[in-house]
Amino acid sequence: MKKLLSTLLVLSIGTVSYGAKFSNPFGKKDFKSQEIKYQYQVQKEDLQYNRDHRLINRKPTGYMTVEEYEKASEYKDKAKLEFDIPKIETPSDFKYIPKPTYKIVKYNDPPGKTELALGRRLFLKRQINAQGVVSPDFTKLVYPAIYYYNDSGSTAADMFVIPLDEGDTNLAKIQKANVAKRDPNPILSTEKAIDNYAAFRSLTPIDFSSDGSKVLAKEKLGSSEDGIWETRIYTYDFNNKTSYDLNSVREAVIYYWKNKGLHLIAKRWDIYPLGFDASNNVIVQAYGYTGETPVYLGCWSVDSFGNTSRLISLNNSYKPVISANGYKLVQDGVETYQSVQLQDKLDKIQDKIVAKQKKAQEKEEVKQIKEDYKYQLKELHAEFKDEYRDNKKLQTFVGSTEGTDLEEAYKNYQQLQLQKDIQKTQKQIDKTQNKIDKLDEKIQKVTDSTQNIIDNTINPQSGSSAESGNATDSDDDYDSFEEE
Repeated sequence: MKKLLSTLLVLSIGTVSYGAKFSNPFGKKDFKSQEIKYQYQVQKEDLQYNRDHRLINRKPTGYMTVEEYEKASEYKDKAKLEFDIPKIETPSDFKYIPKPTYKIVKYNDPPGKTELALGRRLFLKRQINAQGVVSPDFTKLVYPAIYYYNDSGSTAADMFVIPLDEGDTNLAKIQKANVAKRDPNPILSTEKAIDNYAAFRSLTPIDFSSDGSKVLAKEKLGSSEDGIWETRIYTYDFNNKTSYDLNSVREAVIYYWKNKGLHLIAKRWDIYPLGFDASNNVIVQAYGYTGETPVYLGCWSVDSFGNTSRLISLNNSYKPVISANGYKLVQDGVETYQSVQLQDKLDKIQDKIVAKQKKAQEKEEVKQIKEDYKYQLKELHAEFKDEYRDNKKLQTFVGSTEGTDLEEAYKNYQQLQLQKDIQKTQKQIDKTQNKIDKLDEKIQKVTDSTQNIIDNTINPQSGSSAESGNATDSDDDYDSFEEE
């Protein structure tokens, strides 16, 4: 249809330009046929290039076109990324390396005792992802990232959330948690100014609420040279996606003891968050450092939004009931030598199977690329033949007809040729269908023959009678031999 429209367009332009009389657009030399051949050759070379390019770049080499680069650089949903549980690499000559085993335990147990373990790693690596806490429903993991700024000797921190995979065991969910899947926006952050030398700012998760909708965290402020100055506490609500400052409890402690004649502003003191109670209120303990022995300043509670603070007890021996809701991984032991050795053998066997499958897959991929090329080349050649044939036919009309008669003759030819192409295609379809039918008949014959063999094996009636007849004849022969 496109070829017909283009031809009609050429003809109409020629009629308008040169008047009612139609002139031969081909002249002595058939430039149109040369153009068709040239386009066919260019498209053929393009197919060859694409085939070779696919064969060479089955393993990405880094060399690619702008279009391929843009396609490879498209955004990928991190929620669909898959990660394997990290494994300890075993040397080829196999030496026993104790492989740790893990178990899930409560995170905030004992209450309020979780602290960051940074050490010299922070100064060497400049960033450390600390221990995380898993929500009660095992849907997310919250962890802090601690940063060290060498220019000012100060630290800062962010707290991130990693959604855990679904449809796996709780242990595997935690082991597969990867920072690549984390939400890029932190839920809590400290001040990141570096104008205070040796300033220390860190975030530590304390625990989740019982329903997993909130997480409690503490921020420690201080100096690397003279210790911690104060501890601040915050909660983050996952439903509202909002953080709440709970430091009103510090003001309540200061106000209470001020009325008792103790001005804590001039003293060194701090609070220690323990976690959530059964009502999802935050429980903290306060201590003052006025001598060798810390002074107990009471057990306090504050609601998870920081609105109401109250004193629970001034008794140093009072033990509040704290609900431990979050979870973490701890090492439970190591695998035995026999199990590690057996697993190593199984891994080697599995590697051979995988390598063999990969080789077969690559072979199949190469075969598919070549088949695609043959099919595309066949289609291109068929289009070229049809276009070249139609162009030659148009030239035969040009010498005998002019103007609208030429258009009408070429249109009739196109319709007739379309009918011939349909009949030719139908013949090919019928021929292919006959081959399929014959193949089905052969398969059915083999199936029937196999079924007959199976039936005769299960119920050998005819065979049994034949065997019994032979046995009778042999007995008669034996009797006659005895008589002789």
